[in-house]
Order: sequence, then structure tokens, then C-alpha cells
Amino acid sequence: MFLRLVIFLLFQCAGALAGWYLWPEHISLAGALVGVVAGGLVWALLDIMRGMRVLQWLRLGNAAEVPVKIGLWGEVSDRARRLIRSREQQIRDGEHRLQDFLAALQVSPNGVLLLDAQGRIEWFNQTAAAHFGLDAQRDLMQHFGNLVRDPGFAAYQASSDYSHDITMPGRDNTPSRPVRLSVQLHPYGDGRRLLLSRDVTALEQAEAMRRDFVANVSHEIRTPLTVLSGFVETLQTLPLDEPERARYLALMAQQAQRMQILVSDLLTLSRLEGSPLPGAGEWVSVPLLMQQLEQEGHALSAVLNASAGSGHELVFEMLQDAEIAGTLNELLSAMSNLVSNAIRYTPAGGVVQVRWQLLGDGRAEFSVSDSGPGIAPEHLPRLTERFYRVDRSRSRDTGGTGLGLAIVKHVAQRHGAELKIDSTPGKGSRFALVFPATRVRHSSAPR
Repeated sequence: MFLRLVIFLLFQCAGALAGWYLWPEHISLAGALVGVVAGGLVWALLDIMRGMRVLQWLRLGNAAEVPVKIGLWGEVSDRARRLIRSREQQIRDGEHRLQDFLAALQVSPNGVLLLDAQGRIEWFNQTAAAHFGLDAQRDLMQHFGNLVRDPGFAAYQASSDYSHDITMPGRDNTPSRPVRLSVQLHPYGDGRRLLLSRDVTALEQAEAMRRDFVANVSHEIRTPLTVLSGFVETLQTLPLDEPERARYLALMAQQAQRMQILVSDLLTLSRLEGSPLPGAGEWVSVPLLMQQLEQEGHALSAVLNASAGSGHELVFEMLQDAEIAGTLNELLSAMSNLVSNAIRYTPAGGVVQVRWQLLGDGRAEFSVSDSGPGIAPEHLPRLTERFYRVDRSRSRDTGGTGLGLAIVKHVAQRHGAELKIDSTPGKGSRFALVFPATRVRHSSAPR
């Protein structure tokens, strides 16, 4: 400010000197006064021009180069440039935070969608796009209700009661492959709404499986209990001779054994789901497994065909000696289930072939093939579901609980193995467990 005053005085002094020398001598004092005024006007004009340059620079908003570097206007320009740069930095920081926030929403497993006060789409993440079949180039600023035509959601949106969520079909929902979404609106701002969506298909399927599981277990236990209760009442109320009493007691023992097998399978499943995965340091001998499977298979075939004239033709082949990294009881349970299923569902006189072989890529395969009735293709994807039966009455006649293949599937997953099922109606079935090379060690000695 002091420099500005000094410059102003210098301009006036220069004008006064110029007027003093340029005007005639008798009016030189008046010339000096005119020079003072002229110097002030020149200074004011130059100052206005500098101010206009600063104003034009502020209008353009270019903070790279200030138009005036000295004087009052230079200080104004410098401070304005600092404010502009600070504002630009704040804008950049805000944009970075916004982009980080949007990036976080993009990777959210839930669908996020922003609606304006009129219900038009302002923004959505990729999960929401997949849930509702939206396209960022096509559907922005479109009414969400026009793109997703679901009566349940339309009624929910019109009710203005968003304290709870609703469940609606997803974009890829089909009768054979249902997709269910949980959707909830959250009001915010000036009439805007945040829509959150979540795929609850797996949760609903799990809940349905839980209900089916409880119902199936109740049904499986209730049937033998009813039989046992009836026999107990008969023994208590009717005078029976010794052969009848023995027959009833044998039937009671059969039903009790059926319940015992069911409970044992349920405990096995519970243990498999709750225990740690088997390590790779414990090795199980395949010859030992095959020997025990062969003994159990012949014993089961003899029991099932005690009244028939002929039994099954059982063939056990082990092409190479080997060991499997895993748990003996689990492996024996899975393999025994496959062998016993083949024997139970193959008519007397049929062939059941059990084979162990090493594959060319270092993996190993345990397979059980039978000449039974086979399984229709539509049943194959569901065979490992708990209590799923192709023929319920026939399964109970053979003594099955409907849990065997579920146990096989869990054991296979815990040992990194793959369960393969091939079957042709009328020609038989083949079940195979393929173990990864990391869980197999073997020698070249044939068996």
C-alpha cells in the first residue's frame, strides 16, 4: 500500500514538472497544477487498466500465470491465484473421494441403485445391473418402474412404507432355475431413494433344504416307530404262540436296525460337516480298503440273496498298488456306500465290478459299475441331495436311508476328489471317485 502511494505521488510530481517546463513562465504554476492533475489521471488510467487485466484473468479462471505481479493488483492476483488453486485442489480431492466411494460401491456384493424424486435412475453398480438387467448407456435417467415390471415391487414402492424388504424374482429367474432378490428402498435427501438388492436364492434354497431335511428325517423315523409301536402293542395285548412272537420280535429288530442306520448316517454327515479337512500327512493303503470292501460286499450280497437261488457276481480289481492321503474311516465310508448301493440295486445274478486304477496324469480313480436298472438322466443332478430317491418304495425295500450319496459327496469334497456319475436306463450305472495326483502315491507293482 505504501508503494502504491509512492508511485501515485511520483506520477503527480512528474506531471507537475512537465507542466512547469512546458507552460509559459507567467503561468508555470498553473501548468504545474495541471500537470499534477494529469499525472493523477494517467496513474488512475493505468491502475484501471491493471485492474481490468486482473478482472479478465479472474473471469477466465486460469491460475497458471498471473497478469500483474507487483503492486496492490499484483498482491490481489497472487492471493486470488492461491484461492483458485486451493479450490481446484479441494475439487480434485472431492472427486477422488467420490470416485473411491463409487468404486467401493461397485465391488459391493449387494446391488446399489440411486433414484431421484421422480423414480428415475441416477446411478447403479454392476451388481444391480446384473440383478435387474440394466445397461449404463441405455437406462440412466429412465424410470425404474418402467424397466422392472414386478407387481409386488410396484405395490411396495407405492405404499411408501420402506421399513421392510420384499422378495421378487431376479432377471434370470426361470421355473427350473429360480433367482430370488431381496429389495429394500431407503429414502434420503430431497425425495431421493436408495435401493439395495441382495441375491437370496441360496438362502431360500438352504431354508427349503432345511425344511425338507427336517420333514424327511421325521418321516423316516416315524415309519419304523409306528411299526415298532404296533408290534409292542400286539405283544402286550394278544396271546401269541412262540413262532408268532419270534416273528414279531424279528420285525421289531429290523425296524430298530433301520432307525440305527439312519441315525448313524446323520451323525456321519454332521461329523463330516463340522470337522477339519483331512490332512495330507496320513496315508491309507488302497489294498487294505479293497480287501475290506470285498469282504463287506460278499457279506451283503449273501444276506440280500439268502432266499434266492443265486447271488451277485462281484469283481474286485486293483490294477496298481497305491496309497491315498486322507482319513481311513471317511474313505471307507464313501467307498462302502458306493459298493453297497450297487449291490442293493442290482438284481440277483447281476454283475458288480469294483476297480482301482491310476490315470495317465497321476490321478487315481475308484469306480463301481453295476448291471442294474440304471437311472434316468433327469435324476442324476439330484442324486447327492439328502433323502433324494429315484424310487422311494424300492429304496426302503433295499434298506437305504437316502443319505449314502450325500456322504460320498462330502467325503469327495473333503479329499479334493471328483464324484462322477454315468448311468443308462436298462444298462446299469457307474459311480467313480477321481482323486487328485497330490493325494495319491503309488508303486508300479501290479495287483
